[in-house]
Amino acid sequence: MAFYSSGVEYGIHSLMCMVDAKGNEREMNVREMAALQNVPYDYLGKIFTRLSRAGLVSSTEGKGGGFRLARPAELITVLDVAHAIDGEKNMFECREIRQRLAVFEETPPAWVCDGPCGVRSVMDSAQQRMEEELARHTILDLARKMFRKAPDTFQIEVQEWIADRRSNSSL
Repeated sequence: MAFYSSGVEYGIHSLMCMVDAKGNEREMNVREMAALQNVPYDYLGKIFTRLSRAGLVSSTEGKGGGFRLARPAELITVLDVAHAIDGEKNMFECREIRQRLAVFEETPPAWVCDGPCGVRSVMDSAQQRMEEELARHTILDLARKMFRKAPDTFQIEVQEWIADRRSNSSL
């Protein structure tokens, strides 16, 4: 079972679509992003509602309105997106099993509860490290990494696809 939902992946990729190879932002609507990425439009719409509430994107009004990044792509981290879409999650919930051993007959001795639970300490440390890693990577970092791998024509193909879609939808 995944720790983060598929919505986090959709959100990250969508925000990456809103940045070009030079880091310039582009406005897009949810329908375009869903079609471009071949992901469910209704689900992506809900994701953008969460991204908007979190202040990561802002909506634009008018014909052909959509979304733009609410702050520069280099200031939006993967952790920001994960928290916006899935909320802050603890990967572990300590059940204090150490206090419930049958040999204690419902009265654990003091030494059992002395200090934090070792299992919880390890799990809390793991979560902290994971969140630190997610916070190190920005939407701009990921977009640049993708564009470095892609052929030079990729960005042009995407821009042409968007332009073609916009011109055909206005008919």
